[in-house]
Amino acid sequence: MKTLKIILLLVVFFFTVNLIHAQVEDDSKLVKIETLDGNEFVGTISSEDSEKLVLKTENLGEITILRADIKTQVDVKKAQIKDGVLWFDNPQATRYFWAPNGYGLKKGEGYYQNIYVLWNQFSYGVTDNISIGGGIIPMFLFAGGSTPIFITPKFSIPIVEDKFNIGGGALIGTVLGETNAGFGIVYGLSTFGSRDSNISISLGYGYAGGEWADTPLINLSGLHRVSNRFYILSENYYLDVGDEGVGIISFGGRWIIKKAALDFLLAIPVADGMDSFIAIPLIGFTIPFGSN
Repeated sequence: MKTLKIILLLVVFFFTVNLIHAQVEDDSKLVKIETLDGNEFVGTISSEDSEKLVLKTENLGEITILRADIKTQVDVKKAQIKDGVLWFDNPQATRYFWAPNGYGLKKGEGYYQNIYVLWNQFSYGVTDNISIGGGIIPMFLFAGGSTPIFITPKFSIPIVEDKFNIGGGALIGTVLGETNAGFGIVYGLSTFGSRDSNISISLGYGYAGGEWADTPLINLSGLHRVSNRFYILSENYYLDVGDEGVGIISFGGRWIIKKAALDFLLAIPVADGMDSFIAIPLIGFTIPFGSN
């Protein structure tokens, strides 16, 4: 497993360097205003009253906007301005490809995720710190195969806002039409960094058929934003099985299409005594819904 350990260390190094860079960025806030005619302006408010406000922008100077013409007004951070372009908030900030992180859905936010048609999952923010979800793998579509279903409760707690979060949760499932077919995993995790650039480590214990695993599943994942619409992803797992260690390392990306996300990874299984090289492409699509 020496190769796997080296690769995981490189993953930690890469995302740590980018986290350090992200932490020194200026977090001072600006305002983004969208008017009813579809124009958007970013700047600081110089003055305002009940009828209008004066916005100081970088390119246009001071402009006056009537309140009756304002569709939305939201605060943004100066760090979101890159080369004069406003980078929108990460619309898929609570997970990597499959693994969750320490950030949670806000109340009223949700998403639906599909991986290769078979994996169908949704999650919804009950509060800013608690979400609930569920899913189905519809094997009944294929010659009446047994169908796994599951629920996914999760909690998240910000320790230092936008820098350090902890969380935990579970995947609890069963297979319809089977007896003694319960399965799942319970986990706890820590996430270091912002919603746009972070690294997470988690420990989880799985169970199946009423038996719990003797050793934890270790997950190390990272995400880093490189442009307004593209992120680098890495999701990696390690598990001791008897006297042997097995793992999965993966690298890929996330492409934001409007607010939806297309995720793609190349997953590489690694095990003691494994002679052949296998790389498995994974593709997933996520659509947000609710108040995000």
